[in-house]
Amino acid sequence: MNIMADTKNLAKPLASSGGRIRMTPSEAFVETLVAQGVKDSFGIVGSAYMDAHDLFPLAGIRFVSVAHEQNAAHMADGYARVTGKHGVCIAQNGPGITNFVTAIAAAYWAHSPVVAVTPESGSLTMGLGGFQETEQMPIFSKITKWQVHVNSPLRMAELTARAFDIAMAERGPVQVNIPRDYLYGEGDYEIPQPQRVERSAGGPASLEAAARLLAKARFPVILSGGGVVMANGVKECVALAEYLTAPVVNSYLHNDSFPASHPLACGPLGYQGSKAAMKLISKADVVLALGSRLGPFGTLPQHGLDYWPKQAKIIQIDADPRMLGLVKKVSIGICGDARLAATELLGRLKAQVKLTPDKARLAEIQKEKLAWAAELAKWPSPNEKGRIGPRQALAALARAMPKNAMVSTDIGNVCSVANSYLPFETAPSFLAAMSFGNCGYAYPAAIGAKVGRPERPAIAYVGDGAWGMSLNEVLTCVRENIPAVAVVFNNGQWGAEKKNQIDYFDKRYLGTNLKNPNFADVAEAMGADGITVEHVDEVGDALRGAVRSRRPTVINLMLTQELGDPFRRDAFRQPRRLLPKYRKYSAREYR
Repeated sequence: MNIMADTKNLAKPLASSGGRIRMTPSEAFVETLVAQGVKDSFGIVGSAYMDAHDLFPLAGIRFVSVAHEQNAAHMADGYARVTGKHGVCIAQNGPGITNFVTAIAAAYWAHSPVVAVTPESGSLTMGLGGFQETEQMPIFSKITKWQVHVNSPLRMAELTARAFDIAMAERGPVQVNIPRDYLYGEGDYEIPQPQRVERSAGGPASLEAAARLLAKARFPVILSGGGVVMANGVKECVALAEYLTAPVVNSYLHNDSFPASHPLACGPLGYQGSKAAMKLISKADVVLALGSRLGPFGTLPQHGLDYWPKQAKIIQIDADPRMLGLVKKVSIGICGDARLAATELLGRLKAQVKLTPDKARLAEIQKEKLAWAAELAKWPSPNEKGRIGPRQALAALARAMPKNAMVSTDIGNVCSVANSYLPFETAPSFLAAMSFGNCGYAYPAAIGAKVGRPERPAIAYVGDGAWGMSLNEVLTCVRENIPAVAVVFNNGQWGAEKKNQIDYFDKRYLGTNLKNPNFADVAEAMGADGITVEHVDEVGDALRGAVRSRRPTVINLMLTQELGDPFRRDAFRQPRRLLPKYRKYSAREYR
């Protein structure tokens, strides 16, 4: 892999200067952002960086003022994932910065190039226990790809630019920590050009071995992961699959990594995924994991199926060599870009063997897909008066979903059941909190996505528990004129945890019942549109109308308390109680 200078995004006012220019550190910081192509940022204004913040409008950088800093970092994450550019968040030192932590951890596991700018207490007072002071570097040490403390105002441009370069090269969040007094003064600065890594398909020997293995495969299956989306490699994945007549399954929460309408598309693996995908991959003798780290949660048994093909040979392709063979034992590991590797593999396959479409395999794929679609359509999910069965609601939402929509899902029972009901034709279109699994992700991520791709609808699926963590950002959407749509699954419970209490704790409900207001009324009080939906026939019209309105909208979707299977059956044991006072108690004491 080579390092190349990306001259497209050079700061125009400084592009022709060709040397050092006298400026303030704040100006050097902002000019570095401009050189890196930053057009949008998310945060809450603070005195610690106000001198630089004052320059944002003049530099053409939009500052989206949010209600809570955690949501600013989630917005930066969503923005980065749909644009392929950096997502930038910035806040006040101390409590503003500590509020970033959860969202930066989510971005880390989503491989999002988020740049967290963390102004710090003044350099001459650090360690004295001053106002809003804390050590800000250790907090992010395990959830960033790189951290840098700007140790001199004269290194402002150099170190800030390096952080941006590493975020993109290593696909993950970075931290730029700046003592607040280092934004003042003056010096001679040269604004660095962005440096971008020229990626490769991988080693020729491993690619050749992978092509030989695929050429001889009896039943090859492609697992298309997030790396395919990040590399803009869906088209190349399609071409490779078609030559092999290989069924393609999506890795968990990457439903947009292969066009759902394609005859070889089988749907997602993982929690509440596609039975067709699971049954077909279980037959594989060779699995090509393209752009996937094969995360453990995405291959757990589901629907009563322990589907991972334990005897299959695994070819894993990932841009990060540390991921190769980490979770699953692999026969061939290739450190490469998913798009380039797919192209190279196809070329080598064609040179080795002439393949024609396998009609029998196509028929088998179609049979499994039709069986799963029929089962899903008949899955019992009864309505009640004024409330809709969750699966009926999810199916109705899917039918009304705009083809170019970006959809984010929160963690939670109904949101996770949505994995069965979210097909996509293009990428990037699907955002989720991924392995970190934190509540409150979906709505701010959808807001960031809408800022990054304003021409596309942005729709968040949010449980009513998680909505309590993010509904304050309705104010942001109203103030900033961001027409994101929130679909709130209002069933009066923390559903995922309540399901565990049902299955393992004899329905002793502690902390899982909720008493909610009418979220549509709350949205309207904030200045947004609000729609309450109580009948399944109203679901589609509500979603279509919300998208058409181009207004911030909250759909208060009234659901029954039906719940899907728990997330982690493997993580629970039947409880034991040894002390006498804990042996005799009933659910009645918990209501």
